Amino acid sequence: MTDAPWQGDACSLVGAFRAGDRSPVEELDATYAAIEASDLNAFTHLDPERARAAAEHADLSLPFGGVPTAVKELEAVEGWPQTGASLVYKDRIADHTDTHIQWLFERGGVVPVGMTAASEFGGLNVSVTKLNGVTHNPWRHGRTAGGSSGGSASAVAGGLVSLATGGDGGGSIRIPAGYNGLLGMKGTFGRITRGPHAYMRPNTVVEGNLSRSVRDAARYYDVCAGVDAFDPSTLPSDGGWERALGTQDLQGKRIAIVPALGGVTLEPGVEERIRSEAAALIADTGMVQVEVDVQPPNLAAQWMMGNLATLVAELGDRWPRCADDLTDEVAIGVYLAQSLYNLHTAAEAEKLRMHANEAVARAFEEADFIVAATNPGPAFAAEAATSNADDDLIDWVKSSPLARYALRGLLFGTRTAATVAPRLPSALLSFASGKFPEMVNMGALTIISNIYGNPAVSIPAGTIDGLPVGMQVLGRHHEDALLFDVALAVERERPWPMVAPRLAVAPSAA
Repeated sequence: MTDAPWQGDACSLVGAFRAGDRSPVEELDATYAAIEASDLNAFTHLDPERARAAAEHADLSLPFGGVPTAVKELEAVEGWPQTGASLVYKDRIADHTDTHIQWLFERGGVVPVGMTAASEFGGLNVSVTKLNGVTHNPWRHGRTAGGSSGGSASAVAGGLVSLATGGDGGGSIRIPAGYNGLLGMKGTFGRITRGPHAYMRPNTVVEGNLSRSVRDAARYYDVCAGVDAFDPSTLPSDGGWERALGTQDLQGKRIAIVPALGGVTLEPGVEERIRSEAAALIADTGMVQVEVDVQPPNLAAQWMMGNLATLVAELGDRWPRCADDLTDEVAIGVYLAQSLYNLHTAAEAEKLRMHANEAVARAFEEADFIVAATNPGPAFAAEAATSNADDDLIDWVKSSPLARYALRGLLFGTRTAATVAPRLPSALLSFASGKFPEMVNMGALTIISNIYGNPAVSIPAGTIDGLPVGMQVLGRHHEDALLFDVALAVERERPWPMVAPRLAVAPSAA
């Protein structure tokens, strides 16, 4: 009889199944019992009937045969809710399954448990929506699990499932991985298919998973990476990612340590923690530290405007009638995008993207790896809608209906003025980015690798005040295998907890 879900990694659970020490059906029963007893609010939909059928017929010869697995709610599974984590689509049901999820089911052999909470349309690095409420961090109830793959991270770190899917369009795998003490690998753009409906804009989203171990992430690549005709950005894969672990020669590789990449303001203790972990990594591997001046432009504001502009197209004629159903920050963002995003703003964003690409390319001429923090600090309050507790502008807009109407009036005036002065919106965005840097700090450490498309991994790097900190390592395009081995070097020398320590689950007495 299995009393609790497996607390090791997914690969070792497969080994236990094959050895006859555990059974997929018993593991599934323990998983659902744990979810029912959990106060994390990590899951938004469960499908016991489908899961039990999969567990009873699990093929243990497959890479993840029999492993109870969660799917992020922004991904499509035919017959399951496809809400976008939004009240706007609370009744929508998916009519297809995303290709890489189908591969995970069929090639991987997982048992699909249900869907995990995400931020609305993946737009924020938090775990709060009007549809699903607040998801909590298993290291400390009352702290955020991050976003947008926060529910997946909470479920894996909280000991509910050993594997969960995620997507990363601006840091949405790495950010929650950092907050929850997990491994979060964002591969080279195109590594895992976004099909069957792969948008060609903004070309930043990479699919993946939240992992307890490096080998889990590598095995996930073996199952899900590869060419898909419905996503022309996809890259070939020989399926040997797990087999190749530990075979890369890291000695002599050049590593630059830039904790506050992009000029982000870090919270106390974060830079020291990252430098300490990076120094240990260098000592472990024989890498060589180099000084590199990496100063990519912070284009978070322009990036957000472009993404939100595409959301208007998805909402269609529901907008702006659906504004009250949206998370306040998303609604405010859409109003901003509608007023500030025009041809000149798009041109400025493309120019900034080109400069960002050039800055990172020059850095990789001098270094093989760049080390930075994953997040500005450890997990903040779970109920917070942004990582910045002092975001006066957003707080003011949310304070009353009058303030909302005032903003809409101001933005309408800006949109009208832009017909005469089309460069005005871009100038206002640049001004706001400089005047209110906290507004564009959310994900600014991670977005650069989505813009440039290079692989980047968040590796657990110890704790500050009992909460996890992530060390982010950036690599060159297509050198995902090298990043796996960098993470493996850390894992071997300084293994991290695979699940949150039980004593840390309860709210802090402070």
